[in-house]
Amino acid sequence: MPIETRVRAVGGRLSEAAAELGADVAAVPVGAGPAAPAAEIASLLPFSLDELLALHKGKGEPGEVIATQVKAGDRLIELLLYGIGAGTPADLRKAGAALARRGRGRGVLAAGVPDGDPAALAAFAEGALLASYTFKIGEAPSRGPLGTLAVLTEGGPEAAAPVLERGAARAEATARARDLANTPSGEKDPSWLAARAQEIADAHGLTVRVRDEKELAEGGFGGLLAVGSGSPRPPRLIELSYDPGNADRHVVLVGKGITFDSGGLSLKPNDNMKAMKTDMAGGGVVLAVMGALRGLGVRARVTGLVAAAENMPSGSAMRPGDVITHFGGTTSEVLNTDAEGRLVLGDALAYADAELDPDVVVDVATLTGAAKLALGLRHGALFANDDALAAALTEAGGTAGEPLWRLPLIEDYRPAITSDVADIANIGRPGYGGGAITAALFLREFVGERTWAHLDIAGPGRAASDDAEITRGATGYGTRLLLDWLAQEG
Repeated sequence: MPIETRVRAVGGRLSEAAAELGADVAAVPVGAGPAAPAAEIASLLPFSLDELLALHKGKGEPGEVIATQVKAGDRLIELLLYGIGAGTPADLRKAGAALARRGRGRGVLAAGVPDGDPAALAAFAEGALLASYTFKIGEAPSRGPLGTLAVLTEGGPEAAAPVLERGAARAEATARARDLANTPSGEKDPSWLAARAQEIADAHGLTVRVRDEKELAEGGFGGLLAVGSGSPRPPRLIELSYDPGNADRHVVLVGKGITFDSGGLSLKPNDNMKAMKTDMAGGGVVLAVMGALRGLGVRARVTGLVAAAENMPSGSAMRPGDVITHFGGTTSEVLNTDAEGRLVLGDALAYADAELDPDVVVDVATLTGAAKLALGLRHGALFANDDALAAALTEAGGTAGEPLWRLPLIEDYRPAITSDVADIANIGRPGYGGGAITAALFLREFVGERTWAHLDIAGPGRAASDDAEITRGATGYGTRLLLDWLAQEG
């Protein structure tokens, strides 16, 4: 659902802006220390900001909020001192999220924000907007999101506005990825996802091609067909293309688009199925990124592929022991039908290698529980066959607040996916472990000699509770990371 909160740059002094805008809340940033800022609005108080900080033992930590009241014009409003730590992008992102959460149900919150670092100011907007995100079917929450966040900086609104707009664009793309993943699977199937791709293409000047089950069969996309064979709602391969003109780099993004994962005949327990509407989070990220490229002025040519299927049990479903022939001819033995994501990604990666001639390929997928066990809920697992690509993605993840941790492609584990009857097996043999690694090694079989990275986002792709800019449910993890990385691609 679109983010309802709006961020706008305004000028003037904080007390005057709050009065003119009819703000319900005014906010003053406090750096680590603590040290009270020289805020003109403090002159309206019967005590100093130092005294207020001392009373509440404030430390200026990111996300910290201390409240009092102040008279702005003829109205009594809430005054917040909010911590910004060292003023880094990560600190400002968390601070913006804290203000937005505090402002729920309010019409206007006017906030002074440091503007020395444009990246930090953009991160402030991202944090505020993402913390304002909601997804609810039915009656709206009793306390809605903050209406408007008015931002005052020393540089003035003319300088701040474009920076805030960039932050808002990344937040809106992330919200789109969250919406796609949060949509219940009763509504969301591969053709629904293809229709959303068409809408994105129409709105943002992209070209789109969707292969239906007939074209997939004619083209030899055996992985997609096998995974989708148990569902009456057939698979799709979605291809979106962005070309800014005069690009000297072609990037292909590949997303796992499993619109519901029951496990197939290797059926999951009920509790493990409840969140499986988000098993297409990687595909949602790819669609959201594609929709934001033109607005952010990305210079690289980018193709987005989403391998979409529903993994269901039925009399026509793939079976353990089946052998699949993927696009391009590689065969895989299905030892577990719940390891289906790598099967559809194999088709898409092989197609990208054979037909699209990319300079670099990056896939993103909620692929393995092993990655979640290894790295928890905040870090994505990164595998790559190129050190420079791994470093660039890691740096982008740190900047975006979507951190990655590189795991190794261990050659000694390659025999784990050797099959007796096919080229490879879709799960590792007993005795090796390293499920995230063997899954990455499986995918590597399909990328040829291309420069390639694999992002396993099974941990950070969904959240069980709100935290800073993260909201419960799908997180859209990977959207901002990839947008920041692509902004550097020329």
